[in-house]
Amino acid sequence: MRVRRELLRSGRPWWLSHGLLAIPLALIAAITVLDISTPTSIHLGPFLVAAPAITASFAGPGLTGAIGALAVAAQILIGRLHGGLTTPNHQAQIAALIVISVLVTVFRYARDRHQRQLSQVRSVAAAAQQVLLWPLPHRIGRLRIESAYISAEAEAEIGGDLYGAVPVPGGTRLVIGDVRGKGLAAIGEAAALVGAFRGSAYRHLPLTALAAHLGNSVYWNLAHAPEEDLESFVTALVLDVHDDEPAIEMVNCGHPPPILLGDGRIRSLEVAEPAVPLGLTAPAESDYKVESFTFGPDEVLLLYTDGVIETRNRSGAFYPLTDRLALWNEPDPAALVRRLHDDLLRYADGNLGDDVAMVAITRPPEPESG
Repeated sequence: MRVRRELLRSGRPWWLSHGLLAIPLALIAAITVLDISTPTSIHLGPFLVAAPAITASFAGPGLTGAIGALAVAAQILIGRLHGGLTTPNHQAQIAALIVISVLVTVFRYARDRHQRQLSQVRSVAAAAQQVLLWPLPHRIGRLRIESAYISAEAEAEIGGDLYGAVPVPGGTRLVIGDVRGKGLAAIGEAAALVGAFRGSAYRHLPLTALAAHLGNSVYWNLAHAPEEDLESFVTALVLDVHDDEPAIEMVNCGHPPPILLGDGRIRSLEVAEPAVPLGLTAPAESDYKVESFTFGPDEVLLLYTDGVIETRNRSGAFYPLTDRLALWNEPDPAALVRRLHDDLLRYADGNLGDDVAMVAITRPPEPESG
């Protein structure tokens, strides 16, 4: 049972690890038989070191040490049958095999310990993502929503991009934003902004008042941040999607404009007077202006952060977002986000220079009564 637990901890299926274990065992048996059968002038015992080395590639330290001990026992048996254990040659071979087996076992133990620590860090990051950046529901009212997040950090689950959605009377309110910079400071600012957005949901503020509330929240947090973070800011987009009319209302605070897809057309929802990014000043409600756009049934609204359009390929060319969207003409938000996610990673060869967040929204036609 202990051997089986070792194999299960190695991360491979039991049947596969069980088959791999036969390799070092067969190697020990074959080398022992061949060495005993050959003249004493031929020494095959040193090849026994391959058994614990191979075992370390798929099993834990306990099983690696056991195979190493079995290899040492085989070397002792060979020595007894080939002139005795007192010969300097056999003593040197046994000592060398013991040292190498111990080293391989220690290295495997250190690797397993590092893997456990890395798994714990990843689990904490995943838990933090669930707390700080809740996955958006696939449905809110009549809306169908799909979202995706890609962190630029290789081992991270979250970064400085953010999004959120809450139901409000008569519709759904959404936010998407991008904190300048990366790392822990960006994560903290993103968490503060998402918290302020959720905390204001029950107050049913107008969009201009919500934007001012978020701007003051970011400004206050940055005022109490370390000196190196004082020049940070957040681009953001807040919008209401109405239930009873084919329209959205939006306040843009220096964020890339959303894209509306439908009827074979692609429209960039540019506002006439975008506000400055959040955190640069302590804003008032009058600093923001709401602009309205049509958003009909079966159209898809794509929100995204600038990590999408600033992704580069090997030649340094930016990602052609509108060209890709026109080529796909994808009406399903889940399929659109999945395609965009995979295509971005392919375009950048898996090495994104910035965090990426994307949200696709559609409103199916209301079913006819009767």
